[in-house]
Amino acid sequence: MGALLTRWRAWVWVLPAVALLLVFVYYPIVDNLRLSFFSWNAFSPEPRFVGVDNYTEMFTDPVFWRALLNNVAYAVVSLVFQAGLSLVLAALLEELVGKRLRGLLRTLYFIPAAMSITVAGVLFSFLYNPRYGLVNEALQAVGLGHLARAWLGEESSAIWSVIAMSQWQSIGYTAVLFVVAMQRIPREYYEAAKVDGSGAVRTFFSITLPMVREMTTLIVILTISGAFLVFNEVMVMTAGGPDNSSQVLGTWLYRKAFFEDDMGYAASVATVIFVITFAIAAGQLALSRRRRYDS
Repeated sequence: MGALLTRWRAWVWVLPAVALLLVFVYYPIVDNLRLSFFSWNAFSPEPRFVGVDNYTEMFTDPVFWRALLNNVAYAVVSLVFQAGLSLVLAALLEELVGKRLRGLLRTLYFIPAAMSITVAGVLFSFLYNPRYGLVNEALQAVGLGHLARAWLGEESSAIWSVIAMSQWQSIGYTAVLFVVAMQRIPREYYEAAKVDGSGAVRTFFSITLPMVREMTTLIVILTISGAFLVFNEVMVMTAGGPDNSSQVLGTWLYRKAFFEDDMGYAASVATVIFVITFAIAAGQLALSRRRRYDS
């Protein structure tokens, strides 16, 4: 009787969270999948079933593929900087910088992450301005004026300019996460490595990198998922232009839904985003669990 009462008490605490997940997470996912098989808009009296026509249209749409490639580029660059360079930066902060300067640098690197994405986007729009922007002025000052351009106004540079802004804003945050993970590593490991004559590089690969594996897995999942969910940066800086060259899946979904009022197509794009992010997270977690058991 006591065990049964304890179990019911546990369910009383769990059920509100489960209900919220069902209503605000799982039901919208399932309903979005259902709606992706219908042709409908905000003024449709009743959605019309069209089967996989929305998916056929989407997979034959060159803008969709361009948006998907932009998301892939976003993910690759983000992995290099947020999961790679930020790890090196965190190691440098922990090992080569004095304690007083270390705290100051952490704060400086973290400030961009505390800034609103909208504010950061507007700020970089000014920096990229072809007439009075600091980027072109700096290039002129160092004799590289031939590289100056309308960074957000040319198809070849628009998406890369947005990606650069995103890395500037995010790298400090992931570096701080790595710093937290490194601070949990027992110092005895480093002292033993020093006694054995291990250099800084070997110590990094032999001790630091394996010991922050779980944090690395988390950051990789967050980075890749965030790259496929990106919306605000692109919307603020380019709105997908010029000529759809900087479209990503999120902005293309938004345009089809709220500018062209093609809700069925937009629902199919949303389904693709969900499948990609879910597959990435599930695959990374499975790989991490397998490595944990093997070790």
